[in-house]
Amino acid sequence: MSLDNLNNTTLEQAKHSFMQCCTSSQWVNAMAIARPFSSIESMLKHADAVWDKLNESDYLEAFEGHPQIGNVNTLRAKYANTKALASGEQSAVQEASDQVLHALAKGNTDYLNKFGFIFIVCATGKTASQMLALLEARLPNNRATELANAAEEQRKIFQLRLEKLV
Repeated sequence: MSLDNLNNTTLEQAKHSFMQCCTSSQWVNAMAIARPFSSIESMLKHADAVWDKLNESDYLEAFEGHPQIGNVNTLRAKYANTKALASGEQSAVQEASDQVLHALAKGNTDYLNKFGFIFIVCATGKTASQMLALLEARLPNNRATELANAAEEQRKIFQLRLEKLV
């Protein structure tokens, strides 16, 4: 889709497109209403500005748009079932050893139990071992710090997806 097509599509179609980038309904609505964008850069800048004004419940809604990693089988399957815009973001996990996959699955469960939301990381270009190291480094954080970390990772993800969108 081109930026021109996104700018000229219906409101509902635009919402559907933006929902593929981030599942916060407040963010999606604000992005769809803000059209037309004069450039990709202005769209990306606006996306960040909207994100910065959202609250915790909006962030949690966005996090819920990511599949939860509950066990090794779902970890392996997670990346095969992502949408086209998410393709390639976490492909390094497919090449991970069973030991790393088990540690990631356990770490994700520990993270969810501690913080009440799933571990979010912009995985583009990262190996499973690197993601595991990031997860282990973030587990000792308090909830407020981790909410901010996760929100920043979500921002990186939607920025990449917006660029793929147009």
